[in-house]
Amino acid sequence: MKPLCMTSILLIAGAAMAQSRAVTHIDSEKVAAALAGGSRGIVGPLVATKDYTISGVKRTSPGEVEIHDHETDIFYVTAGEATFVTGGTIVGAKQTAPGQTRGTDLRGGQSISLKKGDVVTIPAGVPHWFKSVSPSISYLTVKVIK
Repeated sequence: MKPLCMTSILLIAGAAMAQSRAVTHIDSEKVAAALAGGSRGIVGPLVATKDYTISGVKRTSPGEVEIHDHETDIFYVTAGEATFVTGGTIVGAKQTAPGQTRGTDLRGGQSISLKKGDVVTIPAGVPHWFKSVSPSISYLTVKVIK
């Protein structure tokens, strides 16, 4: 079932990949190392093109609220649990880079309990936040850049 889920998540990003003609293979050991991360490890992209990036992430604490103006995030949870909030109004917003906004809280968002095997998509422009992590969560992130 795990290879089927991984295949499914990569197919979701297929629309962006269609513009790129290069075939990329990521060895399972490299993926596992990225998902093991550190205490809050984005070990750098496993793949990065002008159309998409794929990264493994391990989180042991909540993060900041994020809004990406030109990136749709697709998360596939491989281990752990977290409370994830999407939508609403960002509190303490500050632009941290072109097209990237961070904040300290969300008002009026929708809470989702994430667990192993879940997939969540966050369209560009939608605020999102790992509000709580118990005790850690690992996930594969596909960022589709528009």
